[in-house]
Amino acid sequence: MPNALTRNPASPVVTEAQQGPKLPLLALLALSAAVFLTSLTETLPAGLLPAMSAGLHVSESAAGQTVTLYALGTALTAIPLTAATAGRRRKHLLLAAMAGFGAANTVTALSSDYLLTMTARFAAGVAAGLAWALLAGYARRMAPVHLQGKALAIAMAGIPLALSLGVPAGTFLGTALGRQAAFLVMTALTVVLLGWIAATVPDFPGQPRGGRIPVLRTARIPGVAPVLFVTLVFVLAHTVLYTFIATFLQRLGMGAATDRVLLVFGAASLVSIWFTGAHIHRRLRTLAVAATLLFAAAAGLLAVASGSPAVVYLAVVLWGLGWGGAPTLLQTAAGDAAGESADAAQAMLVTLWNVAMAGGGAVGGILLGALGAASFPWSVLVLLVPVLLVVLAARGHGFPSRRAHRTP
Repeated sequence: MPNALTRNPASPVVTEAQQGPKLPLLALLALSAAVFLTSLTETLPAGLLPAMSAGLHVSESAAGQTVTLYALGTALTAIPLTAATAGRRRKHLLLAAMAGFGAANTVTALSSDYLLTMTARFAAGVAAGLAWALLAGYARRMAPVHLQGKALAIAMAGIPLALSLGVPAGTFLGTALGRQAAFLVMTALTVVLLGWIAATVPDFPGQPRGGRIPVLRTARIPGVAPVLFVTLVFVLAHTVLYTFIATFLQRLGMGAATDRVLLVFGAASLVSIWFTGAHIHRRLRTLAVAATLLFAAAAGLLAVASGSPAVVYLAVVLWGLGWGGAPTLLQTAAGDAAGESADAAQAMLVTLWNVAMAGGGAVGGILLGALGAASFPWSVLVLLVPVLLVVLAARGHGFPSRRAHRTP
């Protein structure tokens, strides 16, 4: 998850973006493409577990830990890398991060050794984490204040696109041509994206020398801790189910429909992110409550699905509607709560997000081995209870009924 950067009024590029009446669509779409590639690469093994298990000569549970290592790479390095590169020009840093990301994907594609693959996945997570530490800030800085929610929604649209189109396409490529082909396609798309970013994305200065990320102080700001807690547990619940969705569907006799199920999930997520972008400026709290309830309803249906395709598809639609807008909701809530310390809040958010991704892969693997795939939706329900309680309790700060007017 990216961190919001502070505008520099002296920058002519920023002034133009502030005063311009329209969004810089091509630049925002380039950021969305970066979100798409990093999100897809993180979750791609979810659709390729059987192929990766066979190709690396390990169990499906072990293959699922490629998601865990990727997330750990981001979680362990997001805050220190963000702090260490705070003074660097943003565009150069984004290009370097994406280039490293492409190199790591190439190693993943060509490797048949489990340890080398895990190392490459960790490196990809590090590069992606650095990119994520820039993306939301870019989106907000390129837009006038009243359009920042829409700008962030456009940038974050890469997530449901990755889930709706990318993972099914990757699953198809992996099945038809082998798992290596899916990751090589990621490398090729990254090369194209590097040119796109270079041509369309404006540059921004980093923080002045001496700037730092006051992590502990920011965590004590009213509203920040509730948003971070919700991020951690909500994403953990999602990852437990999503990482092993192919395995869960196989249990229901729907393994062959994994790509179609993911397509429906992603389509519903696209609807969610569009709706969130249109209404977040005035209805952040309502959207957060609705997202949690929709996800819980989906988990309840999956818990009693018993192999009914109609129930599974209905549950997946509800899941997508609850999940799609979550990145925009949580990033906006964190930035609003932290105010001038938004950089630190977003750095902590991206760290906890990926801790949750890593934890979801690990917890899912344990649940699969100990209780079987049927335990996944019940685990999601248990996790969402405290999420809902915290969202409801954070009425004054974190998830307020009315957002304060802020500039990032």
